[in-house]
Amino acid sequence: MNTKIKLATIALAVTMTSSLFAEPSYTKCIACHGANGEKVALGKSKIIKDMSKADFIAALQGYQNGTYGGPMKGLMAGQVKGLTADQMEAQATHLGLK
Repeated sequence: MNTKIKLATIALAVTMTSSLFAEPSYTKCIACHGANGEKVALGKSKIIKDMSKADFIAALQGYQNGTYGGPMKGLMAGQVKGLTADQMEAQATHLGLK
């Protein structure tokens, strides 16, 4: 097996393992934001783990109602559509936001 295939396999395994322990409504977020909200998604987002719980939930609500977001606003509106307040809270708790 060549090195590129090995690395791709390892990356896939890590992503899949991370999603096993994630809040179910957060699993679709992992690819861009990371399992713990540690990534700058697509080179444009804030790092979620550095946000307060209130700011994170306000951002999700803002994406839902169109009052929040920069260059990825359109993409994020579709991602958060249908999230409930309880799911937003669960995501924030999963990420350890205060």
